[in-house]
This record gives sequence, C-alpha cells and structure tokens, in this order.
Amino acid sequence: MKKTKRVCKNGHSYFKSSDCPTCPICASMSKPADGLLSMLAAPARRALAQANILDAEALSKFTKAEILNLHGMGPSSIPKLEAAMKKMGLTFRQSN
Repeated sequence: MKKTKRVCKNGHSYFKSSDCPTCPICASMSKPADGLLSMLAAPARRALAQANILDAEALSKFTKAEILNLHGMGPSSIPKLEAAMKKMGLTFRQSN
C-alpha cells in the first residue's frame, strides 16, 4: 500500500499507508511515563483506555480472551500485562 502524507489537527506531518487516522507523533507524546499502559504499543494502550481499563486491578476483572477481543490489542501484549499484574499479585479472570 502506498504511503500518503497527512497532517494532524496539531499540525504534525507524517506518512501512513493505512486508513488509521491516529497521528504517530501525537500518540508518542501521549504515552504515559509509568504504569500499566506505559509498557504497551499505542494501539494496545488505546484499546485498554477506550475500555476504561487503566490499571492492573481493572484489568484483572477481564479474561485474556476478552482483552484480546479489543480492537488494537495483540497477543504480544498479553505477557507484558501478565507481568504487570503478577507484580501486584493479580491475574486475569478465569473464563467460566
């Protein structure tokens, strides 16, 4: 797919080949410095934030399958999330 030049609402110029409207410059600037979301790629961060899952305690209320079903969440994020939850003595909810 051919990359096209775009300009976001904040004036950042970037090239993208997908139809995703997210500006990679804005996304990198909004990355948290620490916490659960800081260890994830932008699509996974947005997926959890959109579902209002902002910390390990909130994440522990979901199964792995439910998290993987979120748009933007990939399987490579699961080990990172599990490690963060393990530090707090938490795990994903077990499926019934």
